[in-house]
Amino acid sequence: MSSESLKNTLSLLVITVVAGLLLGVVYEVTKDPIADQKQKAKEAAYREVFADAKSFEAEELQADAGEKLRKQGFEADIDELMQVKDAGGKFAGYVLTVTDHEGYGGDIQFAMGIRKDGTLNGLSFLSIGETPGLGMKALEADFMDQFNGKKAERLTYTKNGASAADEIDAISGATITTNAVTNGVNAGLYYCRSLAKEVAGR
Repeated sequence: MSSESLKNTLSLLVITVVAGLLLGVVYEVTKDPIADQKQKAKEAAYREVFADAKSFEAEELQADAGEKLRKQGFEADIDELMQVKDAGGKFAGYVLTVTDHEGYGGDIQFAMGIRKDGTLNGLSFLSIGETPGLGMKALEADFMDQFNGKKAERLTYTKNGASAADEIDAISGATITTNAVTNGVNAGLYYCRSLAKEVAGR
C-alpha cells in the first residue's frame, strides 16, 4: 500500500470514529427529551379517550397476549394497558395502546378507551403514516368519531353507509387504512374481553 493510500485510509478511519462518537453523544443528549415527549403524547392520548378519568394505572400485559391475538387472526399488538380509575377510585375501564401492522404506509398506533361495560370511548392516533388526502383522513373527526359510543364484540366497515350499530363507514379510497384501524380496534376489544374472562375465572 502506498503512503498516499495509507494516509487516505487513516483519514477515513479517523472521520468514521469521530462521526460515530458524535452520533453517540447526540443520542445520549436527545434520548431523554424524546422519551419525555413520547410519554407526554401518550398521556395526552389517554386523556383524549377517557376525559373523565381520575387516574391511569399501568397493568401488566398477559404473557401470551400476542399469541392470543394471532390465533384470532389479528395482525396487531397490545403495547400498553392502563387501568382507568374514576373520581371515587373505582375501576372505570381501560386505555390500550394498540399497533396494527396492516396499514398502507406501515404500522398504525393508537390509544383506545373502553369502559367497563365494553363501550368504546374513542380513539387517539399516536403514529400513522398513510397517504395524504386518503388514508390520513383517518385523523379526521368524520372517521374517528364513528367509534365513540360503539358497543359491539366486533366492528365491521362498509362502503355503502353504516346502518348497523357494529358498522363503520370506510374512508373513501382508503379501504386498507380503514381495515387496519378497524382490525386494531377489534383486537383491543377482544383483548379486554379476554381480561374480563380471566378475572371472572379467578
